[in-house]
Amino acid sequence: MPADRSHRRRVPALTVPRAHAIEPPSGGGVAAVDRALAIVAAFESDARPLALADVARATGMYKSTLLRLLTSLERSGLVVRRGDQRYALGQFAYRLGRAYEATYPLKECVWPVLEWLIAQGTESPSFHVRHDDRNRLCLLRIDSNHPTLDRVRAGDLLPLRRGAPGTVLRQFRGGLPVAADDPLFRVSFGERDPSCAAVAAPVFGAGGELIGALSLSGPLERFSEAAAKKMAKPLLAAAATATRALGAEWPSRASGTSQRMGKPR
Repeated sequence: MPADRSHRRRVPALTVPRAHAIEPPSGGGVAAVDRALAIVAAFESDARPLALADVARATGMYKSTLLRLLTSLERSGLVVRRGDQRYALGQFAYRLGRAYEATYPLKECVWPVLEWLIAQGTESPSFHVRHDDRNRLCLLRIDSNHPTLDRVRAGDLLPLRRGAPGTVLRQFRGGLPVAADDPLFRVSFGERDPSCAAVAAPVFGAGGELIGALSLSGPLERFSEAAAKKMAKPLLAAAATATRALGAEWPSRASGTSQRMGKPR
């Protein structure tokens, strides 16, 4: 199997959009909860202790508002205040992460299919999940063996409404079953980045819910309609394998499912 090369590059810091972090929710909900979660997102993005001024810059909130919300977050254990008066994620955030991994053993189920795709000589495989109404998160990524690559990295926030993975996350958000005439892969040519292209397919979990989007992406010059169609076969085989590993049945009518994942050569 190919070695895990995800450590080769430092994951870039994510930016919490200022306007989105503080605007009232458009679809209902509680504004104070949205603001509190925006604070937590700022710590997740920077992955380091932050001074109050740092949190204010990241969220666009007044310090007086932040102090009230941080007090509540401290009580829950989501945030702690250190001796140097900087704030950091608390132990409850760690427990949430462990609970998430236990509920969706994504790396255990998805990482092997990324490695298998690399062994087939494909473009770079990634796994994307919905982050919010505007963004998707690249959760897992392995670079292909090609000399030129696209610039997607694990930890990147990308537009939900651009690119094949975003299309998959939007169009299959209802989970299983899907319409019999609905192809289980999507293609994008230069939507998110004019120099890149991608193909993507859904991965479902127990109960038929959509878990995420598996994609192959790379420079646009290596993508044509014929090449994208060829990539769909191993992509669908990998998506079907990940879906079964997560406890769901892959739609038997899906084109390309006649190919089965073998052991990487």
